[in-house]
Amino acid sequence: MQILQNISLKPFNTFGMDVYADYYAPITRPEELATITVDASLPAKRFVLGGGSNVLLTHNLHGVVLHNKIKGIEKVKENADHVWVTVGAGEVWHDFVMYAIANYWAGIENLALIPGTVGAAPIQNIGAYGVEVKEVIDCVTGWHWEMKQLLPFYNSECAFGYRDSIFKHQLKDKVFITSVTFRLNKKPNYNTSYGAIEQELQKMGINEPSIAAIADAVIAIRSSKLPNPREIGNAGSFFKNPTILVEQYNTLKETFPTIPSYPVSEENVKVPAGWLIEQCGWKGFRAGDAGVHEKQALVLVNYGHATGGAVWDLSDNILKTVHDKFHIELEREVQVW
Repeated sequence: MQILQNISLKPFNTFGMDVYADYYAPITRPEELATITVDASLPAKRFVLGGGSNVLLTHNLHGVVLHNKIKGIEKVKENADHVWVTVGAGEVWHDFVMYAIANYWAGIENLALIPGTVGAAPIQNIGAYGVEVKEVIDCVTGWHWEMKQLLPFYNSECAFGYRDSIFKHQLKDKVFITSVTFRLNKKPNYNTSYGAIEQELQKMGINEPSIAAIADAVIAIRSSKLPNPREIGNAGSFFKNPTILVEQYNTLKETFPTIPSYPVSEENVKVPAGWLIEQCGWKGFRAGDAGVHEKQALVLVNYGHATGGAVWDLSDNILKTVHDKFHIELEREVQVW
């Protein structure tokens, strides 16, 4: 295992923030975590980095950055309806989606082109176009720093919620995810009603959907709305879509008749954060090299040399104006270091 010192993290985060780590260690095998645990020469503070697509780096990191590069995809069992696949946490999420589609395994096609690694998927409970990854996760395996062993965390133990899980709360900084086991479907149950998937399929001339066609439609939609991090620094959606009471929504609708919503329960609805931000005039805003994307107000961008602090300050101003106008508290979706 190689441990480097004073390393720039610019190549390892999609915002392109040029901050430095005191120590940097790429982790390629779970066994290396046992070595890290007992290495007294390393700082106690640890930062776990995956694809770097959901993090805003605001300062140099005084500790050791553990870069999850554990690979591997293995079918571990199957029955007439399902296949169980264990995937290394360092695998690129979209690559795994394409691998599943190539093997005719259904359930994650709506999650195509979401940036990041497989290990980040359960932490964030990634979701898109009517599907959340919790629906197909069987078990998450991780190294528990205090117990000094690999432990399984089954779906029911993960406390999955909207962009949320136990790994962001009780187990935050306590577990390094090494692999995720998914239960995928041999018989697809197509989900095309959310967003613009049906319209995109029609545009593509597809009348009979398939998991590959749905993934292609999702890729086309996401590509048209979201900037490519290779071209402009960003971390995808910066804010969560807020959930509010139906009563509050109905009151807001009297003043803002076009405010959209999606039902969550009898008591709650979800309001698109991008719409709220756009109504406050932020879409396309730029101050120096920090800005709000011109096509998608949910996405904050680095036009080249913005600092993490500048992006943070911009997000703070957005939170304030949305609250002042709509009395809705937005929440950041990205991790901030």
